[in-house]
Amino acid sequence: MSKDGAFPRVRIPYGTWGSSFFPAWQSSPLAEVNIGQAAGEAMALILGRRRVPARALEYLVIGSTVPWHWKFWTAPLVSSCLGHRLPGCHVEQACATGLQAIAVAALEVQGGGNDAVGVLTFDRTSDSPAGVFPERRGPQRTAVLSDVWDNFGFDPATGGSMLAAAGKAARRHRLDRREIDEITLCRYQQYFAARERGFLDRVLVPLDLLTSAGRPAGRVAEDTGVKMVTLDGLRAMPELDSCVTAGGQTHPADGIATLLVTSPDKARDLSPRPEIEIRLIAKVDVRTGPGLMPEAPALAVQKLLRQTGLGIDQIAVIKSHNPFTVNDAIFSKLLGVDWRAVNRTGSSLVWGHPQGPTLTRIVIEALEEAVELGGGYVLVMGCAAGDVGIAGLFLVS
Repeated sequence: MSKDGAFPRVRIPYGTWGSSFFPAWQSSPLAEVNIGQAAGEAMALILGRRRVPARALEYLVIGSTVPWHWKFWTAPLVSSCLGHRLPGCHVEQACATGLQAIAVAALEVQGGGNDAVGVLTFDRTSDSPAGVFPERRGPQRTAVLSDVWDNFGFDPATGGSMLAAAGKAARRHRLDRREIDEITLCRYQQYFAARERGFLDRVLVPLDLLTSAGRPAGRVAEDTGVKMVTLDGLRAMPELDSCVTAGGQTHPADGIATLLVTSPDKARDLSPRPEIEIRLIAKVDVRTGPGLMPEAPALAVQKLLRQTGLGIDQIAVIKSHNPFTVNDAIFSKLLGVDWRAVNRTGSSLVWGHPQGPTLTRIVIEALEEAVELGGGYVLVMGCAAGDVGIAGLFLVS
């Protein structure tokens, strides 16, 4: 790989991003709206606050995992809700969707097809639709009702649940329950410290929502469902599987997150601070053994470091999508990283997991943290659907 990385033509204009807060499942005003329409309107609001004209965009990449009404029409419909009719596409890769959508946008720019691509990711677990599928294997075409939630409880490759994958990975790596509780407490402390000092105010945008009938649906201005935990409280929780408790796993949520991917010239034109340059250096995916999802992000990072020739000690900011504390414990063990140095401004373990926008929000927070530190390499990682890991490397200068 060249010193400029795999995407030398690609930049992410600083400050042209934003995310909603992530209200917890069934406490969310996003349950009352068409999520695709709401996402387009939210992107228009965020771009307006960043003083970026929607007409500057040439293409839109959207990402979501939960079906929504009119999803067939994907990005062209959502862009109309943004107020700017654009071509575009839809990306879906379970919990890796947010980072994968950024990579797809980067390929659009790197290939020269477009100079300014919007990335808009969203999901709403509060409205979990069910599909009816004809079952053709039996003597009769009986209807099979499949709910989106079924995917969390059943991996077709193993027959086990996501929870079982976390327990299996914990046993494989001989994790210590005491350390798992300590990491969990640290993650909550990191989130609340970042919130209290105003860091999250730089990336999270409150949203006032209307129903499809034009009535107020409510205001999204808090990561609802997040309460501080104690070490004694975590210690008292029963294990649902090896080292995994209710405190050491994330919760379903709703959310929207957006950023721009552009050419260098467009980045300078659109960013409120054009002197800050953000590059996407590399993105990798790996697949580990069946039902070992929590170890996959660490393996993806190892592959990425081999490809780039960097050492983990050269990374300024490390952030993970960690649906289970087990993920972070394994990463710390395999990479030799102090887990206190990871997720310093919060993580999805605490603020929730709406799949599509999860890694997009993580990327935004990680880049903002790097700017605050004065620059450096930024490492973002996550897992997806049973045994897949993804990792991305950015450079802020």
